[in-house]
Amino acid sequence: MNEGEVFHEKQRLELCAIHALNNVLQERVFTKETADDICKRLAPQCVVNPHRSMLGTGNYDVNVIMAALQSRELAAVWWDKRRTVQSLCLCNVQGFILNVPSRVSLGIVSLPLRRRHWLAVRRVNGQYYNLDSKLKNPVCIGAEAELRAFLTEQLSQDVAEMLLVVRQEVEEDGSWLNPDNSQN
Repeated sequence: MNEGEVFHEKQRLELCAIHALNNVLQERVFTKETADDICKRLAPQCVVNPHRSMLGTGNYDVNVIMAALQSRELAAVWWDKRRTVQSLCLCNVQGFILNVPSRVSLGIVSLPLRRRHWLAVRRVNGQYYNLDSKLKNPVCIGAEAELRAFLTEQLSQDVAEMLLVVRQEVEEDGSWLNPDNSQN
C-alpha cells in the first residue's frame, strides 16, 4: 500500500481531535456535529461547554476523544511516560493519538506561539504512519523499531502525551503492556 491509499484527513479549523480520531480509525466516522453532540452529553447543563472552544471552532479535549472511541467499542489508555515504549505490546494496540505542542501559523507566517495539537499514528499493511492532519500526506514511519523511536522522540517533549487506542477488552485485561514489563 502506498501513502496515497492510507486514509488521511487534513487540518481544518481547530478540528485536530476529529481528524486524529478518523485517521486512527482509517475512515471518516466523526464530524464536528458528532463531536459537538458528545460535548453536550458530557456537560448537558453548561452554557459554555468546557470540552470544546467557546468559539465553536473545535479544540476538543481528551474527554471527547475517549467518549468517541467508546462509541466504537474502543478505549483510550493514557500512557504513563515513566514507562519505556519498549514495554508496549504493539500487536494489541490499534493506534496512537498523541497530544503535542504545535506552532501557530497564519498562512505562511509562523507565530512565536505554541498550542496543543492532536495527531494519530496507525499501522497500515505492516507499516506505521504519522497521520498528523497538519501534514500534506501521511508519512511512513516504518516498522516496530522505527515506531518505538518515533514515539520516544515525541514523548521526550515535556508536555507531550499519548493515548493508546485499543479494544475495550484489551484495556480491561491490560494486554497492551508486555507481561514481562508490567511492573515498569
